[in-house]
Amino acid sequence: MKQQKKLNSEQQQEQIAEHKVEQREGHEFASVEAVLRFDAAQTKVPSGVAERLQKSSKDLPPPPRSWWERLFKR
Repeated sequence: MKQQKKLNSEQQQEQIAEHKVEQREGHEFASVEAVLRFDAAQTKVPSGVAERLQKSSKDLPPPPRSWWERLFKR
């Protein structure tokens, strides 16, 4: 029984060590925008925050039209 526990703890230590090695391996990003996109994909927004953001952004005015839209789309 003790040998089995010892093997299990050794196996757990090996798995932990492998996991740490995987965590150390980083990603290389070409730009700051790529880092932000990667982070946004990994991070889940809490539902309460998402609801408050939708409510507050609902009342915002639309962005102003650009100069070329005003010039060509009358």
